[in-house]
Amino acid sequence: MAEQKTQVPDPHLPRIALRWPDRWTLGAVLIAVIVLAPMMSVFWLALHPTENIWPHLMATVLPRYLGNTLVLMGGVAVLTAAVGTGAAWLTTMYRFPGQGWLDVALLFPMAIPAYVGAYALVDFLQYAGPVQGALREVMGWQTARDYWFPEVRSRSMAVIVLSAALYPYVYLLARAAFREQSGCSYEVARALGCGPFGLFWRVGLPLARPAIAAGVALALMETVADYGTVAYFNVQTLTTGIFSTWLNGNNAGGAAQIACVVLVVVFGLVGVERLSRRNARFHRPSRSSRPVEAQRLPARAGWVAFALCMVPFAVGFILPVGVMLWHGLKKPSAWTSPDLMVAFGNTLVTGGAAAVLTVGAALFLVYGLRMAGHRAARVVLPLTTLGYAAPGAVLAVGILIPLARLDHWQADGILALTGWDPGLVLTGTAVALVLAYAVRFFGVAQGAVDAAYGRISPSLPMAARSLGRGPGGALRAVHLPLMRASVLTALLIVFVDCVKELPATLLLRPFNYNTLSTRVFELASLERLSEAAPAALVVMAVGLAAVALLARTNR
Repeated sequence: MAEQKTQVPDPHLPRIALRWPDRWTLGAVLIAVIVLAPMMSVFWLALHPTENIWPHLMATVLPRYLGNTLVLMGGVAVLTAAVGTGAAWLTTMYRFPGQGWLDVALLFPMAIPAYVGAYALVDFLQYAGPVQGALREVMGWQTARDYWFPEVRSRSMAVIVLSAALYPYVYLLARAAFREQSGCSYEVARALGCGPFGLFWRVGLPLARPAIAAGVALALMETVADYGTVAYFNVQTLTTGIFSTWLNGNNAGGAAQIACVVLVVVFGLVGVERLSRRNARFHRPSRSSRPVEAQRLPARAGWVAFALCMVPFAVGFILPVGVMLWHGLKKPSAWTSPDLMVAFGNTLVTGGAAAVLTVGAALFLVYGLRMAGHRAARVVLPLTTLGYAAPGAVLAVGILIPLARLDHWQADGILALTGWDPGLVLTGTAVALVLAYAVRFFGVAQGAVDAAYGRISPSLPMAARSLGRGPGGALRAVHLPLMRASVLTALLIVFVDCVKELPATLLLRPFNYNTLSTRVFELASLERLSEAAPAALVVMAVGLAAVALLARTNR
């Protein structure tokens, strides 16, 4: 019998240890795949359409859609940068009447959806509105042919409305950048002969440029994603093109192809914003450097500064709230409408479920990847924030079409096996809507949770683990109590964003299923502002709660 030899491993060769991922890592990766799947689905649908209408789109409507979108982006970029940066500079560097109040009030337009601002502006400036009515009364004009007035429903008015709603993004980041600068830099500049404008142009603006660029990029992403404002002003953009091609043309592939163009534009904005900050980092020279000391303006200059800061606040907040309050008080019966109560309940259910699902998934993802210590966290965590950059209409295309196919497949399978037809469980209910909200605002929740996780000392969970706590026990006993404030803030912000979201809600809601945002849109589109006003005011009140929290945490 031949002697069997056993192979002895060479001790000089390195051993390769296979490390299987645990359930936390697997769950985190699964969540990341679900968040990124709708965007991947959009690209797949665009490359494999049932009917390829891309040449037709290129030859007819796509240049107009893209041109209008770029014009809107250019106008909004200039206005938001000028208004947000100028207001931040005045309220940070100077003291004048009302400065302390305006420092917070200039954030309030963030609570107003842009489409509500559009309805209010048109109602205020249209032929039958108070402005033109007062002009005819004072000047003795009889008809519109007797005088000239700017076209109310136009692309330029859309730029003004969007800028009034979005300048707080720039204002918030620019104000923080100005506050963090060293007062010594300004003292040296004054000693070298710089006046007020020179201080802003040569010192303040260059140091705050990365923050301003980030704020403008956020405003432009919201501009590309907007549907309610541009549809009301009859401006054909890429987002309205998705609606028109999908709903009116019944061509999902063409809608996906336009959605790809939107994603390219948005990801281009993200890339430009990150490149603008890559080589522009500024630091205080030392911990002992003095903060910026605000200068008191003379009386006349102080009132001029107050008036300049009041203009964006009046257009972005006072006008929409005032017009909606007037219409809401004019018809009190609209407040007790059963349809309003149903829309309010639907909003609470979908927004609340999406907020809990989104923050819970973000907590699991961040904790799982950070705890495992994989290098994949550096790649996965930034990728999952891309959903916030994707407009709601784009996500709707990427979610509804694959989900509808899955829904029909499971319904047919259950019917074949049991003889019972369950119906469309996913797309026939609010499940698809909640999923779209979760993907759209996952980046918001993930950012808040990740920042809170980073502030916890590593020694605390290590101590819990040494005392016999597992990963789940350490999360419940250590992390969650310390992160409670950040988690609650993330829940509120995601809920508010869900309440305001319009494009995804219009495309993914079940039949005859209204939320507050869709009720406002439908009634305002029919010129029934008195019935739309209560829902609009509730949406604005919910938004104000988040803005108040934001103002408190950024003092």
